[in-house]
Amino acid sequence: MRAMTTSPTAPREYVLTLCCPDQRGIVHAVASFLLVTGCTIVDSQQYGDRGTQLFFMRVHFAAQEEGVDLISLNGGFAATAAAFRMTWQIHATAVRMPTLILVSKFGHCLNDLLFRHSIGALPIDLPAVVSNHADFKPLVESYGIPFVHLPITKDNKAEQEARLLRLVEENGVELVVLARYMQVLSDQVCKNLEGKIINIHHSFLPSFKGAKPYHQAHARGVKLIGATAHYVTADLDEGPIIEQDVARVGHGVTPDQLATVGRDVECQVLSRAVSWHSEHRVLLNGSRTVVFP
Repeated sequence: MRAMTTSPTAPREYVLTLCCPDQRGIVHAVASFLLVTGCTIVDSQQYGDRGTQLFFMRVHFAAQEEGVDLISLNGGFAATAAAFRMTWQIHATAVRMPTLILVSKFGHCLNDLLFRHSIGALPIDLPAVVSNHADFKPLVESYGIPFVHLPITKDNKAEQEARLLRLVEENGVELVVLARYMQVLSDQVCKNLEGKIINIHHSFLPSFKGAKPYHQAHARGVKLIGATAHYVTADLDEGPIIEQDVARVGHGVTPDQLATVGRDVECQVLSRAVSWHSEHRVLLNGSRTVVFP
């Protein structure tokens, strides 16, 4: 398994995320645990969903006492978590999330993510980029990242998806990003990686499905160009939404100009979604998400 790289900054800072039935005393219990453990809170965000009666929380904290690490934190917090029936995780902020990028023949999102990663703007580690085409091999390798070519046909799709899942396992991958990857993943892959795959698409869906969506939008005279980043589920383009954005356009733009605007929005939306997920700011709430940006 590929070793996860760490940042030299904030070596003893952690993020706790949790979800549990909403009730009195949750914040007090979390703060009390951190106090007696010798930790200080850097930032805390919480949200109580009145519709589902669920409580969500993200706490960024720093360990002040010697001997406080992930093992002791996980062991010490278990009793509090059990008392409130929490689903929870604690992550070290210095550990960058192992991430796999998948791409096909549109490279704008890939190029944007590679650049942001290279300047340290995304807290992710990239063990590889996978594509069903070889077009972006030179680009990926120019950043010193391995490029894995997995061509897909109707006869080898199952085999190639098995190879993809092996790559995920061998590299300890915690996030898969579909950066305009144009192959539909099987239900089994979606299930195996539930909550760990992010996709980007133009916000015209479902209004403009199929080929040349920007040409369809131009023909309808749209005034807003948008993009949506969401988690992947077996229901195509129906997964929980993480981030969306739009750009206003005038009546004089051409289909190609619409596509250019759309590509820019897609890059921005996808990079924010990847950043928030890798910083443990996104919590699933059924078919929706809670995002602590």
